[in-house]
Order: sequence, then structure tokens, then C-alpha cells
Amino acid sequence: MTERREIRIEVPVLARVEGEGALSIEARDGRIERLELRIYEPPRLFEKLLEGRGYDEVPDAVARICGICPVAYQMSAVAALEQAMGIEIDDWVSRMRRVFYCGEWIQSHALHIHLLAAPDFLGYGNVVELAQAYPELVRRGLRLQALGNDLIRLFGGRSVHPVGARVGGFHRAPSPAAVAELRLRLDAACADTDALLDWALALPVPDADQDFVSVALRHPHGYPMAGGRIVSDRRLDIGAEAFEAHFHELQVPHSTALHALHHGEPYMVGPLARLNLNHDRLPAALRDRLHAAGLRLPSRNPFHSLIARAAEITFAIGEAARLLADYVEPASAGTVVAPRAGLGFGATEAPRGLLWHRYELDDMGHVRSARIVPPTSQNQARIEADLRQSLERLGLEQPDEVLRLRGEQVIRSYDPCISCATHFLRLDMRRA
Repeated sequence: MTERREIRIEVPVLARVEGEGALSIEARDGRIERLELRIYEPPRLFEKLLEGRGYDEVPDAVARICGICPVAYQMSAVAALEQAMGIEIDDWVSRMRRVFYCGEWIQSHALHIHLLAAPDFLGYGNVVELAQAYPELVRRGLRLQALGNDLIRLFGGRSVHPVGARVGGFHRAPSPAAVAELRLRLDAACADTDALLDWALALPVPDADQDFVSVALRHPHGYPMAGGRIVSDRRLDIGAEAFEAHFHELQVPHSTALHALHHGEPYMVGPLARLNLNHDRLPAALRDRLHAAGLRLPSRNPFHSLIARAAEITFAIGEAARLLADYVEPASAGTVVAPRAGLGFGATEAPRGLLWHRYELDDMGHVRSARIVPPTSQNQARIEADLRQSLERLGLEQPDEVLRLRGEQVIRSYDPCISCATHFLRLDMRRA
């Protein structure tokens, strides 16, 4: 029997270019002949908008790229701009930026797990339905998300599109009283993170082992957030300045978002790739807990991204508490900046994966050129490869609703921006 199937995913509203898309599949004789994850939102051309702007305008401008991970855009930008102008930050700034970043991981991962992914795994259409059956599960997610938001607000002034970060440091340091209050809440959140990790480790996930390339930062002294080298499980080990020599962006006809390949192959960035490449950098207690639950790392199952996010929330809560334990308000929250011409590169780990920036500045510190490679674009080709393997393994003879749900699950396991709207997936099936 000959079959022809077309699946269309509608993603009606998202803030970034990868926020609006559709999935189109043609299948025949149980095999997928064409699969396209279409991103059709008009490009926002942020890099062009930055040209001519002063270095001091960039952190606030790039924070507007994403409402979920603005800290990541700010941290990659300041790292690149500081390198371009030869600026050294002090230890206080380095540690507090890591706390700032912990806040973003906590809020983004909590949002994704509880509001976007959990309804899939527990058989509900959305978080409203989920909350009626599992109210405490959703409350826990909202508590953790609020804690992450408040950590961002502590340094950024506000949790969405924060304005506290600058080249050289922060505009101001939080008061010891404000830090002490957050410190108590971090300690109290351990009960929530324990329950979250137990729940995530016990959650049944589809059997979906695949062969894929993991790419992430690796830092010599800890689990990576900012700094370190870009590594892969195929022996890549480079500095941020060498990114363009090993990763190639390309335009495909069906997407306004660029795809990215590593030596011609799709690759994965994000929490599972980070965990695969850095599980030995986790605290021993957390690492032992994952192992005792039966999670073998590196994992080849992309659905284990949910467990990776739960583990990273646990890590980020403990890391923020550790870094704030001996907090002292400094005389200055940053270094004085003297603009100069230069070229700089910044790579940090956004909640959704490696985020790479490059800036060229003139002698007044104005941006001559900018290039930004976000994690979602890097994952586009891998998402398509994963969809193809996952749906064929599931069986294309399955009912439309089953295929639609599995397609949504695959997409959501990579990126909460797309996953948000693919809850509204519409499937049109045509058979020849």
C-alpha cells in the first residue's frame, strides 16, 4: 500500500524567530520522504540593529532578543565586549554573574518542565488541565520559577529584560539584606528540588536512543555556565574565537531561522548535551543520585533533556546558595571601562544551549559588526533529524493524534519557545 502523509504544526505566537513554525512531513510506505520544520517568522535582524551602537548600549539591547533567557544574551555579549576592549573583571563580578545566570536556569527550566513538558508526559492538553489533577506539581514549578525570577531581579533590577548588567560588571550591587532574604529562600527550595528530581527520574519517557553529537562548554573548575572551551563528544576542543572555523550556518528554503552544522553534521546543544559532556563536574551527591536512579551518562535519549533540566535546577539552587553564602557588598560593582577598538568573542550556556557572540568595535567602542548564533538555530537541524527518527520508530501507521503528540514532544524537548506554541499543533493527514 502506498501512503502519503502531510503533517502541519502551527505555532501562532512566539517572541523569537524560531517562535513561529510548522512541521510538514511526506511519507510513503512507512518511510518519511520529506520532513521540514518550517520557521516562517520574519528575521529580526538584531545584529544589523546593533551596528553603530555604543558598547554600553549592547547589554540592554540584546536582552530584548528573548524574554526567557535575556541573561544569557547579556552574559555572552559582555564577555565578547570585554575581550574586545581588554577588560578584566574581578572575582566578585565573576561570582555574582554566575548567580545571575543561576536565576535564569532556574526560572527557564522550571517553566519548561512544569508548564510546557509535563502535560505531554502525564497525558494532559495543557497546564490548566494538569493543575486540576496535580495542583502541587504546578505550584512547585511556579515557586521555583518565581525564585529564579527574583534572583535575576536581585542583580538585574527586573526579571524580564533585566537592565542591571553592564560591560565590566553591574550597575549596582545588591544590599546584604536583600541577598540574605534570597539566601533563605534558596535553602528552603531544597525540598522542592529534591521532589522535582525524584519526580523527573521516575517519569516514563519514550525509548528513543539515537546517535547524535553533543556540543557544550567545558570549564576546568566547574559545571559550565560562562567561560571555558567549546567541546564535543567527537573530540572538539576549541576556544570561542575558533567557533566559526568548526560550525557553519546555512539558510534552508523552508526556514527564516538559520540552521547550523558541525563539520557537516547536525548537533545538539542544551541541557542534555551539557550533562553528557560535564556530568563529572556536578557535585558528587547529585551525580551519585542520578547514577543510583539508573540514568547512564552520556545519554543517547533526547527525552532525557527533562531530567537534565531537573538536575540543573538542583545544581543551580545549590550553586547560588554557595556563592551568596559569604556575600559582602563591594565598594564598586564593576570595572571602569575605557573604550578602544578590538574584536571579541563570548560563549555562554543559555538554558537552551550554547550561545555565541562576536563583536568588532571601533576606537570609540561603537559596534562595527556583530554576529549572534543562538542555541535554537543550532538545534534546528538536529530537531529535524530527531523528528524523522522518532516518528519512524513510533510507526507512521499510528493515528494522526499519536503522531502529532510525539512530534510536539520531540520539539518541546529541545526548546521551550517552540514548545510553548506547538501545544496548538494541528495535524492534516493526506494519503495517496
